[in-house]
Amino acid sequence: MSTRLFPVILFASLSCFLYGQNKYSYVYFNNLTEVEGTEYVIARMEEMGKMLKRNEQYLLFINTTNGDTNQADFHKGANIREIKQVKLENRGINRIILLAQTIPSNEKKGMGWQDPVQLFVLSTDGKEKKQLTENHFFVQTWTVCKETGKIVITGHYDANMNGKYDKTDKHEILIYDLETFELTAKI
Repeated sequence: MSTRLFPVILFASLSCFLYGQNKYSYVYFNNLTEVEGTEYVIARMEEMGKMLKRNEQYLLFINTTNGDTNQADFHKGANIREIKQVKLENRGINRIILLAQTIPSNEKKGMGWQDPVQLFVLSTDGKEKKQLTENHFFVQTWTVCKETGKIVITGHYDANMNGKYDKTDKHEILIYDLETFELTAKI
């Protein structure tokens, strides 16, 4: 084979291979959530690749009045677990609380069930996103005190940063103010 012909064949084969990988990728909506008191609906979107492997998961905030959208992105391979609206009219708070696994403990294996779960607060239009808990804090449960506008979160820190639960990991209760997003107490 001619040395001049080799690069042409190589690039043609590579482009066919890459196109073949991408043609099986698709995006679908697996959940819609109305944001009460606003004109927005949240669509949870998943991009799937070959063998039904999830490539990406993100939220799309859709303005139902004019069709405008805002996308809330996360780390590739993120796993969105829970979306809940917290509306406290007496305090002027209307936020979206999101539990998601966004930081894989082992980049080579991707996101797994044992990876830390972070808690995020988003605006009702999806334009603002704030991660409340640290990357190495494993959120277990949370609730909002409607009287004070504070969110109480239980979980543990991965003390030795090995990506799994150990007896030496420190359990804590964190209290954040939903108006300022400031940590007000650690118990």
